[in-house]
Amino acid sequence: MGRRKKEPRSVHRENIASAASELFLEKGIAAVSMDDIAKAAGYSKATLYVYFENKEEIISILVLESMKKLYGHIVSALAQQESTKARYDSICSGLVQYQEEFPFYFKMVLDKINIDFENRDYLPEEKETYQVGEEINEKIKDFLICGMEKGDLRNDLEIMPTILHFWGMLSGIIQLGANKEEYIRKLTGLSKRQFLEYGFSMLYCSIEAEKQRG
Repeated sequence: MGRRKKEPRSVHRENIASAASELFLEKGIAAVSMDDIAKAAGYSKATLYVYFENKEEIISILVLESMKKLYGHIVSALAQQESTKARYDSICSGLVQYQEEFPFYFKMVLDKINIDFENRDYLPEEKETYQVGEEINEKIKDFLICGMEKGDLRNDLEIMPTILHFWGMLSGIIQLGANKEEYIRKLTGLSKRQFLEYGFSMLYCSIEAEKQRG
């Protein structure tokens, strides 16, 4: 423990957050106590409270980390391709990769984003998470506008509703594929990958310009 005390505060917080992440994935957030996190991280409960005030603060750190990872996946996906369809396919592939590598984070991104910064107290990480999310939305906005200007996407798309539907549909398809892989295979005969590709294609057709479909 003596050597531990000499380590930077950030190292302790990272160790604790990592242990909490594994517990949350295994048991669910509600079922995990600060006692559980302390034991898993190898700290006393008293020491744990030196680095985090409560479980909510740990969650906020994990959500922020997840949003930064997601932002990195989106930026990378958009930078790898030039055509609208190829960029769309790359976004979808990046999101699938993100969900497969960080399933807990993927779910947290969908569930735990606070938007009320005026009527309640909030942690600094919560606001930063929101800001990263807005940066992601800006990337998708640029993708949509660029596709519309090229004539690849419908010119009547309303940007913000489209972005929200975009996220809802893509994340829903990906989460369903992850949760119901065996059921989908038995019901449709499609592998998880085939099911996802079919869903992604349907979504793209809904925003594609008519002349492109023709």
